[in-house]
Amino acid sequence: MPDPSHAATWRFALPHTTAAVPLARALIRNTLADIGAPVDGDTAELLTAELVANAVRHTAGDEPIELVVELVPTGGWQVEVHDQDPNPPGGLDSLGRPEGPKRPDGLAEGGRGLLLIRTLSADAGYRPTPYGKAVWFVLPPVERPEEP
Repeated sequence: MPDPSHAATWRFALPHTTAAVPLARALIRNTLADIGAPVDGDTAELLTAELVANAVRHTAGDEPIELVVELVPTGGWQVEVHDQDPNPPGGLDSLGRPEGPKRPDGLAEGGRGLLLIRTLSADAGYRPTPYGKAVWFVLPPVERPEEP
């Protein structure tokens, strides 16, 4: 079990193609399982897939996307997806936080990713980076039942 008082970070370069989505899910699943992270792995996979899919779909070019997984001091986990586009993702306010509650159009094929992230994470947002932006979410630690 990692020590939450010490930062731990994993970085993965992903291709700027749709193949990045299942690859990111597998990387998150395996990383969290290998270290026994006390986090909801299904939620981590779902939200990571949303961020990576958005980065592939909404940014131009073929520069790699970077997936960053970090243990935060509270014992939770922050997942970031870095891309080369400096523009903020749609649905975020001027501070980089998800805008207030919105209901996506029930007939629309998209528009639910940020709603999922806003609903299922402890915190989320985006920040500019020297090479574009990072969109992130934080998952709190979950208590696991004691083994007999």
